[in-house]
Amino acid sequence: MTILELDNVTKSFDGVCAVNDVSLGFESGKITCLIGPNGAGKTTLFNLITGFLRPQNGTIRYRGQDITNLSPWRIAAIGIGRLFQDVHIFRRLSAIDNVLTAFKDQAAENALLAVLTPWRTIKAERAVHEQGQALLAAVGLTGMGHTLAEDLSYGQQKLLSLARLLALNADVLLLDEPTAGVSPARVKELLDLIRQLATSGKTIVVIEHNMNVVFELADWVFFLDQGQVALFGNATDVLGDPDVRATYLGKQEW
Repeated sequence: MTILELDNVTKSFDGVCAVNDVSLGFESGKITCLIGPNGAGKTTLFNLITGFLRPQNGTIRYRGQDITNLSPWRIAAIGIGRLFQDVHIFRRLSAIDNVLTAFKDQAAENALLAVLTPWRTIKAERAVHEQGQALLAAVGLTGMGHTLAEDLSYGQQKLLSLARLLALNADVLLLDEPTAGVSPARVKELLDLIRQLATSGKTIVVIEHNMNVVFELADWVFFLDQGQVALFGNATDVLGDPDVRATYLGKQEW
């Protein structure tokens, strides 16, 4: 079932067409990889989907609802979460506090309930804290909850960003180079986690330059070039295409 779709979406910057009449869709329970050379329009697509940019033409729909002109916070609230290529964290907060900021409707946010039923608030907050620790463990940061985010390595900060994203419990996850900077020892665990999320019904879209990762993860692959979808299919078909190899992969082996 297609959860997120773009119909004839176009976006230009100073006369340069970054996304050119693109139509594509993403299915629930599937992992779709976007590949292509730098400047192909991959990150621009993510910016359009999440409301950081607005297209000149075309429509973006989530579960049949037109979200083309919604603000980023509204798009996040309805169930579309994003992991940025650059780390976005609260550097002076601990790892666990970073994750806790992402949970919705926490009991302690309601001052009246906190005063009238403090025991319930304490119990609820304890449960949220345990969920946060479980998410840190899921991304390989067990025992690092009280470490300041700025004291984590870049790869660990990337994993922390993913844990915070998972706390949103979004149905669609847009992951921009999730393995970049992550230690090789953690990459396999990270890929396993992404597969588990897809199996649970999440819609996963990944921008990725590591073709080994694409082969391991992707149910479907869109190859973008000069702002357009040049090829679509499974990883073997797309990465084995002579034109893809010539324009993007060159002599890269995997």
